[in-house]
Amino acid sequence: MCTAISYKTEEHYFGRNLDLHHSYKETVTVTPRHFPFHFRNGTVIENHYALIGMANVNYGYPLYYEATNEAGLSLAGLNFPQNAVYCTGSVSKENITPFELIPWLLGQCKNTSEALQKIDTMNLWNCPFSDELPLTPLHWMISDRDRSFTIESMADGLKIYENSPGVLTNNPPFYYHIHNLSNYINLTCHQPSNRFSDKIALEPYSLGMGAIGLPGDLSSQSRFIRAAFTKLNSVAVTGESESISQFFHILASVAQQKGLNCVGNGEYEYTIYSSCCNTDRGIYYYTTYENSQITAVDMYKEDLDTKDLISYPLITGQQVLRQN
Repeated sequence: MCTAISYKTEEHYFGRNLDLHHSYKETVTVTPRHFPFHFRNGTVIENHYALIGMANVNYGYPLYYEATNEAGLSLAGLNFPQNAVYCTGSVSKENITPFELIPWLLGQCKNTSEALQKIDTMNLWNCPFSDELPLTPLHWMISDRDRSFTIESMADGLKIYENSPGVLTNNPPFYYHIHNLSNYINLTCHQPSNRFSDKIALEPYSLGMGAIGLPGDLSSQSRFIRAAFTKLNSVAVTGESESISQFFHILASVAQQKGLNCVGNGEYEYTIYSSCCNTDRGIYYYTTYENSQITAVDMYKEDLDTKDLISYPLITGQQVLRQN
């Protein structure tokens, strides 16, 4: 399970929590402009936008969990079990496999408008990466600095939803999450007034009582509500340091701690990493479960006019600053 958000202060930020019960040895990976993307439909793209994001590099191919391109367009895939349905090959549309969607869109599109035009020509093809790596059931959030959309391939076709909250979690389908927001219409960041009855005097006895009813469990529908409420009420800050700090605090509101979500066999789902990419500057920030210090990788400090992937293993050990 995961949570992704798009967030704008003076600049635009995009990132996510990756919640799983184990790591796949993912790395912060920069794909330069001339890395050859060989797509399963037989096409090859050798000149494209550079990308930075989190990926499992498998047989030299970056299987991106989420990424941002140098134009500022971002895309993240999140788990969508029991709902995601991929298609057989098409003769009338461009067959793109789910694991190719991020490089296919981010390699060629500079904003969401261009991406939506490309998606209209696409058939999301049920073709696995390998026998050892079957397709993961996913849905996606794509964002630029102005708009976000959710992409869901289901039994009744490919769905594109405008995502005005700029938030995505997991099941149920996105239309339910948006409808469910209305159940929390009375939540407020302000102190509540007495609407119980004018026949009895009631006063708030604590700060924060306007958010009574905000769900605190780890289910995807509750995380959607909590992330949307936290993000949409977040005070717009200035400066890079304050912006990324605020972004990680928003993600922390829906983080999963080890021991709270048992998946069986003594294993627990937890937030393996949290990411925040400044899409305007191409700087990818991350923390891991064991390392709460923010680490940064700047794509523009790499030679982007090359063919070779650049990968940085995650720093997972806790970094402690000792003052005495």
